[in-house]
Amino acid sequence: MKNDRSILVVDDDRAHRTMLKTLLSRWGYTVEDADDGDVAISLVRERPWDLILMDVRMARLSGLEALPEIRSVNPSIPVIIMTAYSSVESAVDALKKGAYDYLTKPLDFDELRIVMERATEHRRLKEENTLLRQTLGAHFDSGSIVGRSALMKELLDTVSQVAPSDATVLITGESGTGKELVAGAIHFNSRRREGPFVKINCGALTETLLESELFGHEKGAFTGADRRKEGTFRHADGGSLFLDEVSDMTQAMQVKLLRVLQEREIVRVGGNEPVPVDVRIIAATNRDPRREVERGRLREDLFFRLNVIQITVPGLRDRREDIPLLAQRFLDDFAEKNRRPIKGFTPRAMDQLVKHSWPGNVRELMNVIERAVVLSRKDFIDTEDLSLLSCADRIVSSDSTPPVSLEELERRAILETLDAAGGNKSETARRLGITRRTLHKKLKKYGAMT
Repeated sequence: MKNDRSILVVDDDRAHRTMLKTLLSRWGYTVEDADDGDVAISLVRERPWDLILMDVRMARLSGLEALPEIRSVNPSIPVIIMTAYSSVESAVDALKKGAYDYLTKPLDFDELRIVMERATEHRRLKEENTLLRQTLGAHFDSGSIVGRSALMKELLDTVSQVAPSDATVLITGESGTGKELVAGAIHFNSRRREGPFVKINCGALTETLLESELFGHEKGAFTGADRRKEGTFRHADGGSLFLDEVSDMTQAMQVKLLRVLQEREIVRVGGNEPVPVDVRIIAATNRDPRREVERGRLREDLFFRLNVIQITVPGLRDRREDIPLLAQRFLDDFAEKNRRPIKGFTPRAMDQLVKHSWPGNVRELMNVIERAVVLSRKDFIDTEDLSLLSCADRIVSSDSTPPVSLEELERRAILETLDAAGGNKSETARRLGITRRTLHKKLKKYGAMT
């Protein structure tokens, strides 16, 4: 049965090339072949292809050398790399250069067929995205994302383009910037918006608990497992799964996540049967993922799987023009929630809000406004209602303070906030806009654990 998909097979092994050509023709593809990378580049210049299946090692021009040239001619063609030399290094190198996926020789024909169908479907979806973006563009809903700064307009424009696709997205940015809101905007403006949007914080669970939460477990898998439990991958089937703080995963869990991304199937803890899942992955981290790769904390192959599209959410200090808009939004919400007749801010209070450094970003601003709404006894919030700002602002803005490192500024801010909270770590974490686990790490780092 013909499916009108044109495949270019590139391999200098004539027998292997002939075998693939025969097999793919039986599967209904229109197949042509090339015996080296330079020939493949010429054929790509002559006509479009739905998919290229290319060997790594060839006599004149290797697949890894030909790949960038092919992508420069037509970056929309998915390229699957074949290699008889299975290694993470060659696989990652192929993904770096833009390969859609890689397979190892001798080829597993079932795996080959699945990957090819996924790649050609991915190409079809990309072709539909232009029309779909036009359809969604007029109806794009930014959800709770507030901002009119140039940085936020650029971010929302990127989200509106990315949302209609099924591409994996990695959202980066400091704690409290609103990465979860961005993930929600991607999901609810996608073709999966009628499906579930499931969220899990990878840094808040131990490795054992995280594995069970993600993949589920079979009855009797461990003590207390008195019944089968479906994990978040199954709960998110047909929708999107938001993996927050993905870089906090252990190396062992990263390997298991990588397998799911490659195979599109999970295995429950204590089970052996693969379970297929149809889930779009949206991941987030408050760390620099490339630096985490360099430090050996984040697997490079997992990073390239997650980083198909990267969106960076700016810190609040980098978009100060959004602060009045955000502050008024939070004030309106909390005033209604707490039934307080507060109308707005005095000019002095707003000036203080705009000038503050906001180490906890939007989350910190929200907490400050909520506290001010609850404690203020006037119609307008004034500077004395924003007393939480004083400690950090003295550190950052005092002209008499000699220059200090960012690390020292962070240490002082944390310790002064801890003191202001009476030593209550949960309250300190809330005020700083960070998790209690992150606070614990910081206090341990600065030798302030008690």
